[in-house]
Amino acid sequence: MKKRPISSVTLLLTLVFAGTGISFAQEKKDATLSTQAASVQPAESKLSAAPAAETKITSAPGSDLKKASPPSDAEMMKQMIELAKTGDNHKLLSGMAGNWDYTVKMWMDPSAPATSSSGTAVIKPIMDGRYFVGDFNGKMKMPGEDGKMKEMQFKGMSIDGYDNVKKKFISTWCDNMGTGMMMSEGTYDPAAKMFTYNGEYEAMPGMKSRVRMTMKVTDKDHHNFEFYEDRGSGEAKTMEINYTRKK
Repeated sequence: MKKRPISSVTLLLTLVFAGTGISFAQEKKDATLSTQAASVQPAESKLSAAPAAETKITSAPGSDLKKASPPSDAEMMKQMIELAKTGDNHKLLSGMAGNWDYTVKMWMDPSAPATSSSGTAVIKPIMDGRYFVGDFNGKMKMPGEDGKMKEMQFKGMSIDGYDNVKKKFISTWCDNMGTGMMMSEGTYDPAAKMFTYNGEYEAMPGMKSRVRMTMKVTDKDHHNFEFYEDRGSGEAKTMEINYTRKK
């Protein structure tokens, strides 16, 4: 029954270079040993010249030794302000805002008949239209601990948006059927009027599933959501939701 069961990342890289020095010292009064020490001198000179040879290689034509200077605080702030603005992709998501009735078909086993349920959803913009929060309520039939199907109260919540940095739609989902949170990223096909999201979730320890979700916008009052899972043996549709805007 999930609508789209589906972000600042800071990366710090530290490069540490350590050099190793080698010294040779020897003092002997014996003239013969002094002569031998002198004969070793050219080898030492050759070793000390090695770094110069390495420098020559690293500065070969085509290599770029210049590092770009970091942007100033003013430049970074200007870019952050620009990236914080809403745009056409946020307007696309605003079409989902409103009050909805929905019907659900769910396949616990793709080869078995689907179960049906229904519910309502309220989707509202927050933070000046940067994100859209969905509140879902309904009843659905699920197997209980004894294996028998029971009608259960369902509650879910989604947060959707468009990340101007990643240039992707983003979505999160959580509900009262678990304690985890699913995150996914997606794209929009204007020709098909369809959103496509990809994510991953782990319903049971060690049982991760890849998921693909599509949201087809039929018109401003109707859209269709499909949920596909790959549990390791290929993709199968496990849920379908049809939304109708309340009058």
